[in-house]
Amino acid sequence: MKPGIHPAYGPVVFRDRAADVAFLTRSTATSDKTVEWEDGRTYPVIDVEISSASHPFYTGNARVMDTAGRVERFERRYGTRGAR
Repeated sequence: MKPGIHPAYGPVVFRDRAADVAFLTRSTATSDKTVEWEDGRTYPVIDVEISSASHPFYTGNARVMDTAGRVERFERRYGTRGAR
């Protein structure tokens, strides 16, 4: 890699406010806010709205769409496929 053209890559805490969970990882993202981590060190913290701890796909709380009702409503409006 060429020196001086890449952003700094270091430890960052991503905090999910919805699930009240924090992850320590490495990233090029930066922040002015800091947080003291479990190891006693201070790291920059980035607040996120959603992560794997709160996303419905990962938590199993996904809502099931009423596809049958939508199909029936479409057929009532525009007719069935074989009615030509």
